[in-house]
Amino acid sequence: MTMTSHAGVRWHPPSEQTRIGDAEVHVWRVSLTPPDSRIRQLASLLNEDETRRSERFYFPEHRERFIVGRGMLRLILGRYLDADPANLCFGYSAFGKPFLAGKEAGNELRFNLAHSQDMAVYAFTLRRQIGIDVEYLRADMSGDEIAERFFAAKEVAALRALPPANRIEGFFNCWTRKEAYIKARGEGLSFPLDKFVVSLNPGEPAALLNVLDAPEESARWSLRELTPGPGYASALAVEGHQWNLKQWEAKGL
Repeated sequence: MTMTSHAGVRWHPPSEQTRIGDAEVHVWRVSLTPPDSRIRQLASLLNEDETRRSERFYFPEHRERFIVGRGMLRLILGRYLDADPANLCFGYSAFGKPFLAGKEAGNELRFNLAHSQDMAVYAFTLRRQIGIDVEYLRADMSGDEIAERFFAAKEVAALRALPPANRIEGFFNCWTRKEAYIKARGEGLSFPLDKFVVSLNPGEPAALLNVLDAPEESARWSLRELTPGPGYASALAVEGHQWNLKQWEAKGL
């Protein structure tokens, strides 16, 4: 059965042979609260480092979300690579962005992941830098202080111009798009959030509008709003423009 998000965007069950074409970007959504039996199965796929990291979480629900998030990353990568998920190795950039290492080092597959509350999203493509973010829409967060501290002046002005009822959505539109972009660049928060401008008005297309001192960056990247489920904002940043998006529902994988 095909799942549909709150904005009508369709998420399809994967076929037995899921492959990425040269001009495709695949995004998967995953619930981080599966049955206990599934959590145990996914835990068996983790390596020693991941298992130790899971054990550092104080609250059981946080530990389980980490296990599911990492286990599902391994399962999905295993499908694309025709590899045993438990044998995959990862390296990390100086800013923590994961990449394939070990036997799969040098593979053209690129990926990124994010999670918030009970939702995880994963993005995959070939030979393109890519970043993804997802955030749970907290109704108690107006975002004004955070925006003034971290966002570009044009974004703060655009946020203030929105009707009060739209400001939470506008804030998280901005936040997820900025996070996706800096994750795609692989620089994390070492790249200041106020040095570039993204669109944020609800209903308007996601876009990288300007990068300070690097005007060519706006033409290099494309942003896309994602709708993984009610109560979540999400965004995708991809190097280049000529690509097609496919969205997969990982339930039952």
